[in-house]
Amino acid sequence: PYTLPPCQAVRLTRRAAARARPAPARLPLLAVGEGRAEAARAAGWAQAEAAGGTAVDLARLASARLDPQAGPLLLAVGQGYALDLAADLRRRGFRVLRRIAYAARPATTLPGAVRDALASGEVPPVILFHSPRSARCAITLFREAGHAETIAQMAALVISPRVAEAARTAIAPLRWRDLRVAARPSEDALLALLGPVSRGGAARP
Repeated sequence: PYTLPPCQAVRLTRRAAARARPAPARLPLLAVGEGRAEAARAAGWAQAEAAGGTAVDLARLASARLDPQAGPLLLAVGQGYALDLAADLRRRGFRVLRRIAYAARPATTLPGAVRDALASGEVPPVILFHSPRSARCAITLFREAGHAETIAQMAALVISPRVAEAARTAIAPLRWRDLRVAARPSEDALLALLGPVSRGGAARP
């Protein structure tokens, strides 16, 4: 298991990072969103507090709760993630130890169940995207499988405007049947979009 360096608190932006970290009894942890905080508590972090749904919210919470002079912050991230958050925290006077907790490797093909469903003409009404990277990866796989026009018939539900832009750009020059952005950048807000869409779709924003 990974040994935590000396620090006053831990920051994380993904559930996978919570599962990859050991959980010291007295070390506080701040997470982006309640879902990540819950995952941290389940992994043994007794002092896990949720910021809002964005990295900016996490940096603000750090400024409100912690003293930059009390020691460094450990930023536990996936490979290639949270560079902007580290820069924001440093601008606020914190010393940041950015450590890779996990690496996400993109799939090279669509799952067999998805390919079978598409081959049989079963087109789900919606597709959900949680990050720009996952949107770009998924759309690339559908394109390579010859199904770009198929997924353009779906409604794309995304967790933030940044993800919406990635989904819109990746499928161009095609356009989604509908593209909807969650009211807040949280899992609950994203899933809340399923209700109106599943009952027949909503107007394009």
